Amino acid sequence: MHWLLTNLVDDVPGLRSVAVVSSDGLLLLSSDPGLAKLRSTDGGGAGPKGSSADLATVVAGLGSLTVGAARLIDGGGVRQSMVAMDEGSLFVMSISDGSLLGVQADADCDMSVVAYHMALFVGRAGHVLTPELRNELHRSRENAR
Repeated sequence: MHWLLTNLVDDVPGLRSVAVVSSDGLLLLSSDPGLAKLRSTDGGGAGPKGSSADLATVVAGLGSLTVGAARLIDGGGVRQSMVAMDEGSLFVMSISDGSLLGVQADADCDMSVVAYHMALFVGRAGHVLTPELRNELHRSRENAR
């Protein structure tokens, strides 16, 4: 899974950081924090406050907000959300059973390319992201601390 995430960051121009968040808001996977720091020294940004946990928090919050909004307006399931800001963009895409893929990108990124590669990632990773794998990923993150 981490290999797929690393390829997403490497293959898509303008990506700053990426996080996979479980349905209960826990960070499961993130892009290499060293890469985010490297990009911040060459004019890019390092993600929200430079922390994968911060990106995961934003992704989980936005995911929850959009699901609530969809319920209020009878909009059905939320597949993707995008927030365009002056200095960057945030994309959130549903993976499976409430898990989310969040991407922070440069303001001048090609949004269609980002969305396309996110969909590829979700297609490749969605069926693999079982409850057992999520538990294993969560345990390995806890052990790394």
